[in-house]
Amino acid sequence: MDQPTVLIISDDPDFSRVVTSRWQSERSVPAFTLMSSEVRLSFDPENFQLAIAGRIQTHALSVVLEAMDAAGKRVLFVSGNAGTRQMVRDRWPKILVLGEQEGWLDTLVLVAGESLGRATAEARARHAEHADAKLRQQATLGRYMLDMRHSFNNALTSVLGNSELLLLEPGSLSAIARSQIETMRHMALRMHEILQRFSSLEKELSVIDKQVNGESRALTAAAGR
Repeated sequence: MDQPTVLIISDDPDFSRVVTSRWQSERSVPAFTLMSSEVRLSFDPENFQLAIAGRIQTHALSVVLEAMDAAGKRVLFVSGNAGTRQMVRDRWPKILVLGEQEGWLDTLVLVAGESLGRATAEARARHAEHADAKLRQQATLGRYMLDMRHSFNNALTSVLGNSELLLLEPGSLSAIARSQIETMRHMALRMHEILQRFSSLEKELSVIDKQVNGESRALTAAAGR
């Protein structure tokens, strides 16, 4: 997974500066995207894993937090006003609210780091689940093709045999018809080669599976000694 990104939304440049500067002292530093409430609706939720909002103009606060909450990402809101903090807790219970008081930067970076780590782990888990589902789909398709190759090969044999029989009677075919039948024959041969490759792959995978199982049994036996 690429370096995680933290979106910081604030109308006070000093807020963004102190947060990013404080984070530089940590062992793991994410990428930062800085944004003011004036461009609050232009963000893409896919481009960040965590959002931090603080010192936002009063008239824009609701719009910003509503957009952040709807994005479905973890959001940390920082405010020095107790009333504002309570209002945010009541309206957006999923948003984590922190007070801007003594030591707030350390607390923010600690909590944000933990949240970002969890968000990154969840993203990796989702990616693994999607990859596993895709592999299962491909495995099912591959098994179906292997199971059906005999029936498909029989159909191809029929097409190939009949096309060759027709080509043995050149006088009964026009030049155009002969060319079309020759094309059908060539395509049938190519498809037959592909099916043969499927059979070869199945044998190769079977050999690999036996080797893996043999090594696994050997390791188990050695561990039991």
